[in-house]
Amino acid sequence: MGVISNLFERGLAVRSAVLGRAHVERSRQRATALTEDWQTFITEYAWGGIWTRPGLDRKTRSMLTIALLAALGQEEELKLHLHATANTGVSRDEVKEVLMHTSIYAGVPAANSAFAHARAVFEEMDKEKANG
Repeated sequence: MGVISNLFERGLAVRSAVLGRAHVERSRQRATALTEDWQTFITEYAWGGIWTRPGLDRKTRSMLTIALLAALGQEEELKLHLHATANTGVSRDEVKEVLMHTSIYAGVPAANSAFAHARAVFEEMDKEKANG
């Protein structure tokens, strides 16, 4: 249990730093008997096992995640990680370049959809920032 606990704690810290503590707490509070093990699994292995590995910094991992989610057409997760750029230091110009690059290797339709989601997310973030 020590390794799992350590992975979970590391994962929880990174997940909260990237996605925001409020999002992570909402996800944990919404967990049910069906999803509780899933929340633990992704916290331990995606966030504690992968996002904490040496070799790539958090900003690079964020950009890779955006590219992969765009390529796979995973709209909800893409929006989540676009919001997370406020925490990972990825600039909007860098998002633009990631999506331009994605268009060549994953296809124009995937990048076109991702650009539309990025525009909507960034407009939402700007409104939230303007409103306090």
